[in-house]
Amino acid sequence: MIRINLLGGERHKTKKAFAFDPGAQMTVVCSLILVLGFSGIGLWYWSLTSESAQLDQELSSAQREAARLASILTDVKQFEARQQQLQQRVSLIQQLRRGQSVPVELLDHVSRSLPDTLWLTNLEETGQNVTIEGRSTTLIALSDFVGNLGGNALLKKPIEIVNSLVEPAPAGTPNGGDVIRFTVKATLADAGAGAAPTGAVAGAGR
Repeated sequence: MIRINLLGGERHKTKKAFAFDPGAQMTVVCSLILVLGFSGIGLWYWSLTSESAQLDQELSSAQREAARLASILTDVKQFEARQQQLQQRVSLIQQLRRGQSVPVELLDHVSRSLPDTLWLTNLEETGQNVTIEGRSTTLIALSDFVGNLGGNALLKKPIEIVNSLVEPAPAGTPNGGDVIRFTVKATLADAGAGAAPTGAVAGAGR
């Protein structure tokens, strides 16, 4: 029997090796570089964004803390100012208490030394010097007043009449007529009374 192979002989297919085109290789490499580059930039941007958000949060926290500390500092300054004011007041009160006996005794002595026809318009104490101004209807009353002032150990002798001037009586003066305007100066006997506060008496009389 004769067999005829109409399909012909078996053909052997040869496998071709797969190879990239150089242009395609360059494209792939560039694409990979771009992808890696963009990925790196993305990671760097994300890192900066996270760090910026963290810094913003820390800054906000620091600002809140600064505001709190500023409020505390303001309270401390106000407290220190009040404390200083209180200390000044306490010092003033203590100073007044230390020097209180001299003005009180002085005013009491001066008021007890006033004759009926004499009145004062001003009394000033500067250091150990005491200046008394007033009006009198007679020279006798003025002389009695000076004598009465010298009758207490609070003031040193002699007590000086600095000036005396006759002038018309102020309106409303009983009996009208002329009055004697005078100034008397004295010195405190107590050397420790030099810093006593200044006192003033207007229109004092007995």
